[in-house]
Amino acid sequence: MQEDMAGNVRYPIGQQSFEELRRRDCLYVDKTRFIEKIVDSGGQYYFLGRPRRFGKSLFLNTLKCFFEGKRHLFKGLYADTMDWDWETYPVLKLDLNTEKYKTPDALDAVLENALLNWEREYGIVPEVRNLSARFGNVIRRAYEMTGKGVVVLVDEYDKPLVNNLHDPKNFEYCRDRLAALYSNFKSGADYIRLVFLTGVSRFAHLSVFSDLNNINDITLDDDFAEICGMTECELRSDFKEGIKDLAVKYKTDEEIIVNRLRTFYDGYRFSDDETYIYNPYSLLNVMQKKRFEKYWIASGTPTLLMEELKRFDVDLESLIHTRCNQSSLTGLDLDSPSPIALFFQTGYLTIKDVDLDTGIYTLGFPNEEVKAGFLEYLLPHYLNTGSQSTPFLVSEFVREFREGDVDGFMRRMQSLFASISYRMRMDQEINVHNGLLMLMLLVGLSVRTEYCTSSGRIDLFVATDKYYYIIELKLDGTAKEALDQINSHGYALPFAIGNRQVIKIGANFSTKTRTLDEWEVE
Repeated sequence: MQEDMAGNVRYPIGQQSFEELRRRDCLYVDKTRFIEKIVDSGGQYYFLGRPRRFGKSLFLNTLKCFFEGKRHLFKGLYADTMDWDWETYPVLKLDLNTEKYKTPDALDAVLENALLNWEREYGIVPEVRNLSARFGNVIRRAYEMTGKGVVVLVDEYDKPLVNNLHDPKNFEYCRDRLAALYSNFKSGADYIRLVFLTGVSRFAHLSVFSDLNNINDITLDDDFAEICGMTECELRSDFKEGIKDLAVKYKTDEEIIVNRLRTFYDGYRFSDDETYIYNPYSLLNVMQKKRFEKYWIASGTPTLLMEELKRFDVDLESLIHTRCNQSSLTGLDLDSPSPIALFFQTGYLTIKDVDLDTGIYTLGFPNEEVKAGFLEYLLPHYLNTGSQSTPFLVSEFVREFREGDVDGFMRRMQSLFASISYRMRMDQEINVHNGLLMLMLLVGLSVRTEYCTSSGRIDLFVATDKYYYIIELKLDGTAKEALDQINSHGYALPFAIGNRQVIKIGANFSTKTRTLDEWEVE
């Protein structure tokens, strides 16, 4: 049973303890078949990268209970059918997800606490102060006392690094500490049964990957694509009651609810195979609260990504429709992190298509939750809208674009650009384009920047049910020059056939006044 006395399903939102989840009889989507893949492979070292709140910690705790021989917790699950001895192995679980690591002392405190607990468990009196050496002693003693290989589980192994990408001094301190600690995985190989690391990224130049050339990175492995998150099959089988409840709440049929869930929360892809995954955190929340909201995106502001956008002057349009090879997705250079890798690994972009012949991946937003939520967070970074005013701003833009109120939405953009902070570099046309692009995407319009035609590239092309907008933008030029370019290059010709009206807008952005100073319309 996964329902309480009132017949309500118990959705384990934020629950990372497999033992507690099973004890309280909460909903659990069975992922234990992946344990069999791990133990039967003969591999010793594994790494799994997934975005935050995607179930990595829960899977790691499931592994912990499995190797601790707690078979009663697996009753009715796939693991209970495995040919396994269910003996107890020594398990060392290090959780690095408990701190923000803003000071060097924070990492040392977490490691010191873990080591003291292990040393107490295995009767070790520390003879050295060195944290790495103490960790090595714990691994060896655990093996000697039990006669079984040690299982080492590290949750969010990279969080101290991710949280300090923009603090070079603290970053180097954490990197040196972790590199020394993780070096025990190689030196203690004779005592280790399994090492399983989870995190956001496979960091380059860190000993855990450079020293362990046999580590199995299953992040984009077809066989492990479903290890975290929910498939549509799992949605329909494990969340039947929740789907029914949503259909009643929204006074519609269940298939419409499934379609809406798919649009909002599905779309993540972690393999070459076309296996699409629902965000588990959002899915559990919408089922419990019976309301469609941006749950995952609201659970953590993408501060790191905001910093990277400022640092690299990223072209947002090219980023959210980027093409790259697999190596651009799986690794991360510690000294110069790639925006593409960061956006993919943190869950704001996902695989949309794979060309198996060339090995080229096309990326994009996974779903509407991420698209709308991310752009709402990002918009105040470019335009001083204020987070509270963004919903109103979006609704007004929707109305003005759909009604063909050109003067209305152009004046709104003029006002927004005029309020931009002087810290934002508006002498670059790319930042102006990014601000415009986000506004259009937020209102749910079909929009492209640098739209290619046979005669040139349109700066901004927007399509609504009634109108095609062709917008050409000049930087410190004139609106007439922009409109003349639209006409002289015949940008409107491909859209002349059809029922929608073509509206041509030439506009000029002044770096002196830092806003749109004029526009002409045809």
